[in-house]
Amino acid sequence: MISLDDMVGMSGLSEEEILAIAEHEHLPDSLATNLAAYLGDGTQGLQIVRDMIIEDIRSAQASGQAAHERDLLHVLHHFLREHPSACPTVHPWSSKF
Repeated sequence: MISLDDMVGMSGLSEEEILAIAEHEHLPDSLATNLAAYLGDGTQGLQIVRDMIIEDIRSAQASGQAAHERDLLHVLHHFLREHPSACPTVHPWSSKF
């Protein structure tokens, strides 16, 4: 049987990035790894993952979860460093909806 660690390794994203996807989409970790593998296959998918992480950050901000917000900011930083094609030309996390 394939383990969650194996699935994370095959997804191309970190465990923290997958957990952010799971949080955003309200999915179990195992399904989020499948979604991560699918989205991680191209630039548009990576941009969707980036936007999910940003939305999670905004949600944490809105609910006053400062520690979770900080953790997600680290996840976003790592994600953008590892996937430069997902870097936006403007910084959407700096603006409000």
